[in-house]
Parts: sequence; structure tokens; C-alpha cells
Amino acid sequence: MADDGEGEKADKKIVHVYPLVKHSDMKEEMRHEVIEMSVAICEKYSSNYELAAKMIKDTMDKKFGIYWHVVVGEGFGFEVSYETENILYLFFGGNLAILLWKCS
Repeated sequence: MADDGEGEKADKKIVHVYPLVKHSDMKEEMRHEVIEMSVAICEKYSSNYELAAKMIKDTMDKKFGIYWHVVVGEGFGFEVSYETENILYLFFGGNLAILLWKCS
């Protein structure tokens, strides 16, 4: 019986409730602002990733200039060209990935 309880603990996934940045070369102030904004929008539009991506893109275009691109989703790969100091790739709420980059 004791072995069954230990096996259940080993099978559980670790779910991150905080933003986990996988890659970024943004300046620290910009990165913190973008993370807070992206997480807030993804929480608000949690059932519609397309709308969340559009809202993040529109906000980024207004605050940091045009030519931002955003992908919000689960289980995707990517290879992008971007302007230096303008990429952020993070996970939020487990396996929800948010990718932002600027390319003109």
C-alpha cells in the first residue's frame, strides 16, 4: 500500500504557475513589462489563443513600435529571424507557450 502512494507522486507533472522564460535577449525593464502584459492578456483570453496573440501584438505595436509578431499556443516549434534585443519565449500556466519577436 505504501508503494502505491509513492508511485502516484512520481507520475505527477510539474505545472508552473509563474512565467518561465526559456529565451530572451530583451533588456530587463522591457522584459518584465512584456511578461506582465502577456500573462495578463493570456489569463483574460484563456479560451482563445488567437485573440490573445492579437491583443499582445497590438499592445506591443503601440508601446514598442510596429513589426511585432506573436504566437500563443501549445506544442509548436519555431525558427525565426528577429532584431537583436527583441525576442521573448516563455511558458505560462504549464504548457502554454508565448513567443514574441520583432522583425521589420
